[in-house]
Amino acid sequence: MILLQLSAGQGPIECCQAVGLALNMIAKQSIEKDIRLDVVEAIVATERDCYKSVLLQLDSTPEHSAKQLALSWQGAMLWVSQSQYRPKHKRKNWFFSGQVYDIDESQLDNSVTFQTCRASGAGGQHVNTTDSAVRATHLATGISVRVESERSQHANKRLARAMLMQKVEANQMATMTQQDKARWQQHWQVERGDPVKTFKGAKFRLSHDRGEKGGAN
Repeated sequence: MILLQLSAGQGPIECCQAVGLALNMIAKQSIEKDIRLDVVEAIVATERDCYKSVLLQLDSTPEHSAKQLALSWQGAMLWVSQSQYRPKHKRKNWFFSGQVYDIDESQLDNSVTFQTCRASGAGGQHVNTTDSAVRATHLATGISVRVESERSQHANKRLARAMLMQKVEANQMATMTQQDKARWQQHWQVERGDPVKTFKGAKFRLSHDRGEKGGAN
C-alpha cells in the first residue's frame, strides 16, 4: 500500500493553498501514468481548495509506478508566489511537505480488526439506513478510525485501512526519542534550504524538480 501525505504544517493559508495546487497536479500525473488515486483524508483550511493536509492512496500495476510517483513528492517543497489573500504581504516563499508511507499489507491484515456500523453523515437515505460505515482498530496500539464517506462498505473499509496505517506510522514518529526528534528537525531545516520541488507563480509552474530524480531510484 502506497500512501502519500501532503502537509502545510503550521504554515499560513498560502501553504494550504500550495497543498491544494499540488493535489491537482498529482491528480493529473496519476491520470497520465494510469495510477489510481484516492483521497483518503482531507483536512480543509478556511479558504476554498486549500488544505492543511491530504492523505492519498496510490495504486498501479505494476506497483512501482505508484511508488515512483509518490516518492517524487517526498520532502520539503517550495512555492514562490505573491499571496492572493494578502497582496501587500512581502513574503513570497511558501513551504509544504510530502511524506510517503510504504505499508506491508500482509502484516496489516493480522493486526487490524474491522467493525461495521450505521453511517450518520450526509449521503442521503440509503447511506443512513445501512451498515456502510466502518471502524478499523489497530490491535497493538488501540488506534482506531471511522470512515463513512462512501456509500459502499467495501470502499469505506479500503479507506479505513489506509487511514489507520498512516496514523499508526505517524504515532511511531511521535514516540521517537528527543535525540531522534532533534535529528529529524535538523533534516527538515536542511531540506527547506534545498527543496525537492520548486513551483513559481499563480499558475503553480514547476521550475525545479529534484524529486523526480529521487523517485526514479
